[in-house]
Amino acid sequence: MSKQPYYITTAIAYTSRKPHIGNSYEIVLSDALARFKRMQGYDVFFQTGTDEHGQKIEEYAAAAGVSPKEYVDKVAGEIKDICDCLNTTYDKFIRTTDKEHEESVQKIFKKLIDKGDVYKSEYEGWYCVPCESFFTDSQLIDGKCPDCGREVRKEKEEAYFFKMSKYQKQLEEYIESNPNFIYPESRKKEMINNFIKPGLQDLCISRSTFKWGIPFPGDEKHVIYVWVDALLNYITGLGYDPENQSEMYNKYWPADVHIIGKDILRFHTIYWPIMLMALGEPLPKQVFGHPWLLSGNDKMSKSRGNVIYADDLCDRFGVDAVRYYLLSEMPHAQDGTITYETIIERFNSDLANTLGNLVNRTIAMNNKYFGGVIQPSDVKEDIDDELISMALNTLPEVTKLLDTYKVSDALSKIFDLAKRCNKYIDETMPWALAKDEEKKARLGTVLYNLLEGIRFIAILLKPFMPETSDKILEQIGTDINTLDSIATFGALKAGDSVGTATPLFSRLDAEKTLAEIEASLATPEEEEIVGLAEINYDDFAKVELRVCEVVDCKPIKRAKKLLELTLNDGTKTPRTVASGIAKWYSPEDLIGKKVIVVANLAPRTLCGVESHGMILAGEITEDDVKVAFVEGIPAGTQLS
Repeated sequence: MSKQPYYITTAIAYTSRKPHIGNSYEIVLSDALARFKRMQGYDVFFQTGTDEHGQKIEEYAAAAGVSPKEYVDKVAGEIKDICDCLNTTYDKFIRTTDKEHEESVQKIFKKLIDKGDVYKSEYEGWYCVPCESFFTDSQLIDGKCPDCGREVRKEKEEAYFFKMSKYQKQLEEYIESNPNFIYPESRKKEMINNFIKPGLQDLCISRSTFKWGIPFPGDEKHVIYVWVDALLNYITGLGYDPENQSEMYNKYWPADVHIIGKDILRFHTIYWPIMLMALGEPLPKQVFGHPWLLSGNDKMSKSRGNVIYADDLCDRFGVDAVRYYLLSEMPHAQDGTITYETIIERFNSDLANTLGNLVNRTIAMNNKYFGGVIQPSDVKEDIDDELISMALNTLPEVTKLLDTYKVSDALSKIFDLAKRCNKYIDETMPWALAKDEEKKARLGTVLYNLLEGIRFIAILLKPFMPETSDKILEQIGTDINTLDSIATFGALKAGDSVGTATPLFSRLDAEKTLAEIEASLATPEEEEIVGLAEINYDDFAKVELRVCEVVDCKPIKRAKKLLELTLNDGTKTPRTVASGIAKWYSPEDLIGKKVIVVANLAPRTLCGVESHGMILAGEITEDDVKVAFVEGIPAGTQLS
């Protein structure tokens, strides 16, 4: 009997720069869902990848002095490395610069043109380069991009348009007859009220002011609009061909779910379904718009200095600890948060104490009292029933929660079972039973119940923490690891032996770990320079260089490389700058001296100090840095 197909996708990552941990949440979430579906017996196809065209990429590449293809090859490699670092089991990693994708996109556009759904006109509107999006006057918020809040610029150019307005009624009817198409409900209301009801405008689908994109069929002065090109990956990755469908496409389309961020819902629930309607293809069954993962209370950005990278976290805490934090800390319908302090707190409380301690002491007791041999569970008491009942109920509860993408709640249910097992230890007191030879059989039953409960936990954790799941099953000495095996309690075989009790997660010293993290953040990593492009005078004029006098200076706690300088910059308000020069200068060397500061650099928090600027210094040798002091120029003077 063939397995039921299940197609799950992430949004493809934009190759502007290395993705931070907030971007990585989506791939881990999708991977957990894909793994669980495989465990349920589905034939899963899980696709992710990179979005590599557009004006922003062309500009980034020019600034780096490389070709757009060289630029996206580097960043796409970083994105793929992070997917692999996080132990994700994607079946296809698509790139929109893949030859097969580009050829399929051109065929799709030829079909839309032949159908009469595309026409040439002139576009005039507000364009946001970072978002690669056009907006009307009414869509702007305080004159800025409604999606990212950045500046927009007026653009006027010849362009091709897709007759999106033609399909508005059909889209409304589809959403009404498929109430779970946009999920959760709050996202659906947002799309209907803010975008669909006011009336859909025809969509600009080409650009002519830059070259980095897929050439428009029949008019190579134009390239296909990056968002349209990117959305098509969901079918081109399955080998979609308007004239001759692939077996993969026929098998897996329509997608069961697109997992995307809430900020790109408009593209996936309006543009994308209408394009499919125009092609005469089925629509995806569901689009799930997940919330953001914030750094503290802020959205992550390099300018704020609050960016955290997944590979750095994996190196420090381990892959499964990072996966656990991402999946457990993100609420179902509101933004989650990540800080180093909360990672350490959850690592110690949930992973080291609740889970790790349970597994470690249970196996250690079985080794101590029975030489590692699993005992029969013959001597039952009423107190056992609650544990067994909870274990049996956890799989149905987890399944129901995952069906509605409540991944954090599903993990909570699994850890509730671990907490119940820990409570069972306190209730039954195996160490006390071991002192009475007549209670040895009861002790064997208690430890059997704990080992079987741990087996349930290990299997249920497999989609979320796969390496930890395997380690637990190995330690309890079993290869019985299917979902079917936890439909009943008692699959462990008496007479088999457990392995050695090895700590899964060793407790972290919070203060020491934070100090190590802050010290590493205080030292910018050297980056390979692939070539710096020349700048013109206007670029240089954007940098404000100001002479400042050091009025106070002190070391920064727990950061050996940093000094906190208080500067007189010619204004009434003292300026604080954190500088990594403590190895070469003491506070008394600096107080009273005048330095040059990049004064309009965006603030960045280093080791708890908000730094407003950067002091100019020169690296004479690898181990010799000299600050650029000035004399005879008053504090506050701007240099040019």
